[in-house]
Amino acid sequence: MLKRRVLDKGNEMYSFIEFINSEDGAITVDWVVLTAVIVGLGVSVAALVGSGTITMSENVGTSLSEATPPDLEMPFPNTGS
Repeated sequence: MLKRRVLDKGNEMYSFIEFINSEDGAITVDWVVLTAVIVGLGVSVAALVGSGTITMSENVGTSLSEATPPDLEMPFPNTGS
């Protein structure tokens, strides 16, 4: 008799057991976690590349501002026109 009361669809215990046995929620959680990992990885890569790019552009700017014309080694000869 107890088993029959647990398996009645209107019973709260039946709903709980059905929820536990359902895999729809687990799949949703898997996709949310996977998406969060991918987004986190993308943000961290963008931060690393962004900081490296800023440093490299500052170094290039410093080198160009300190360079004098003979240091630049122009590929075309000076024609003196």
